[in-house]
Amino acid sequence: MKQVMNAYRKKSLDKQKLAVLRLELNYELAVLFDALQENNEEMKMKSKRKLERIRTELIKLEAL
Repeated sequence: MKQVMNAYRKKSLDKQKLAVLRLELNYELAVLFDALQENNEEMKMKSKRKLERIRTELIKLEAL
């Protein structure tokens, strides 16, 4: 029974983390859009790095 509860908790936490990552993804895409509009190279690079990190985390979560 304990294993079932632990699995349920882990699944619930994964769903929450996935939701947070999707929110971060949407926000960072908006930041990148603004950077592209302003032609701000530094902001573009920072945003791309953050998007890559989010992408990696999403891939890890989807694989679980």
